[in-house]
Formats: sequence, structure tokens, C-alpha cells
Amino acid sequence: MACNQTLGGLVNDCARSMGGIKRIFIANRDDVSQVTVADNQITAITMVESAKFKAYYFRKGTGNFTNTLNTDPSTGVNYVGTDIVLQFTRMETTKRIEMIALSVNDLVCIVEDNNGVYWYFGYDNPVNASAGDGQTGTAMTDGNRYSITLHDDSEDWPYEVLVGEEGVDLTAIVG
Repeated sequence: MACNQTLGGLVNDCARSMGGIKRIFIANRDDVSQVTVADNQITAITMVESAKFKAYYFRKGTGNFTNTLNTDPSTGVNYVGTDIVLQFTRMETTKRIEMIALSVNDLVCIVEDNNGVYWYFGYDNPVNASAGDGQTGTAMTDGNRYSITLHDDSEDWPYEVLVGEEGVDLTAIVG
């Protein structure tokens, strides 16, 4: 017996599209008490008392995420793995401390892409660090930086976060 999903089709999209990500908001997974999904989008995020997402900024062209569909028809396995790769310029103590915290905690993330779309990671399972490095470079023009990869395994593709009047108020959950 075959599994059936309703297909809707897609039209050719002529809207402009830009690669990369603009910024990321990260919180400890235990600090999020509820995530509301309506019409296949996240419309509300409730935090535990006084908890907030923290904003992480980085230089243009140094952050991205990649979703990878993983399937095995013989076992029925079907999930999406996502790697969020971030680079933070200039190694220094403040950034070193953040790399340590990001490396050990169970996280959730909201990523704003360069098209102004927000994506939520950590809905099914926590986001965890899977790789990272710090390097000085060799030549004066090489990057001196930290890099970290955050990984999410989810039952489905990431949810878009509806931001604004009809959705999540970022000013209420980011601090």
C-alpha cells in the first residue's frame, strides 16, 4: 500500500531570491515553553519567565544553512537534517565563551535569511553543535575567526516563522 499525500503543484516563481542568512536568534531549548503552529507556519512562541532569545550577528556572506532530506524506503526512515554554519570574525575571549556555551547546550534557533524569511529550528529535537573551529589564518588577508556548525534533525522541513502583527513579536522574545 502506498502512502498518499495531496500534491498542490508549484508555479514558476519569478520573485527575486538571495542566498545566505542575515542573523540568527538562539535560545536554550528549555527556555521555550510553547511553539504554536497554524496553517503550517509558526505563529507564536512562548518563553519561560524572563528568558529571551539572544541575537548573533556576523559579517555578510559568512552564514548559511542547508537542509538535507534523509530517506530509506526499506526502513521507513524519513527526516530532514539541517546544518547551520556561522562564522564570527576575530578570535577573542567574549566569542570564545559563546562558542563554549553554543557547544554544550540544547538549543532552538530562529534564522532570518537574506530574503527576510524567518525559519525555526529545534521544533522536534534540540539543535546541537556538531563541529567548530578557531583559526588565525596564515596571511594578513586570511580570516581570524571562530566557526561553528549547529545541527538539527527534524521530522519535517523547517517551519517558517510568521513575524509581525499576525505572528511572532520578536521584540517580546529577543533580548
